[in-house]
Amino acid sequence: MAVSRFLIGGVASALLLTGGVFLWEGYSQIAADEVLPQPPPALPAIPVAGSSAPKRGAAPPALPAAKAESREERRFNRYDRDRNERISRVEMMSTRTAAFRKLDKDGNNLLSFEEWAAATSDRFAGADADRSGDLTRVEFATTAPKRAAKPKCSC
Repeated sequence: MAVSRFLIGGVASALLLTGGVFLWEGYSQIAADEVLPQPPPALPAIPVAGSSAPKRGAAPPALPAAKAESREERRFNRYDRDRNERISRVEMMSTRTAAFRKLDKDGNNLLSFEEWAAATSDRFAGADADRSGDLTRVEFATTAPKRAAKPKCSC
């Protein structure tokens, strides 16, 4: 029983292989019969004026100005420090380094809960102007990070 299945499989494989060869030969015969298009005729050479030729006509138009970067392109370029068109985790987190160093009071590159809690508590106390222990909407708005002033021109 196993031998007959093996033989049937072998015969089927041989038939498929033979059919594939015939199809391949047929396609290659069609490709050989096709006529390849002729290349276009060569263009005549353009005459070039000598150095003593008189200069005529207006100056060529100025090149267009470079495209201004969009806001997202500027933001992306700010993070892409090595200019490889990709932002790595290190590049992304590098902007957070200064803030982390301010929180890391003992300078061991580890932020303990105490260091974080002290900074958060100081920030809360600074925002709680009426010393009520709660932040009103106006007081809470003062905890938002300060935005850098935008330059008046983009020169």
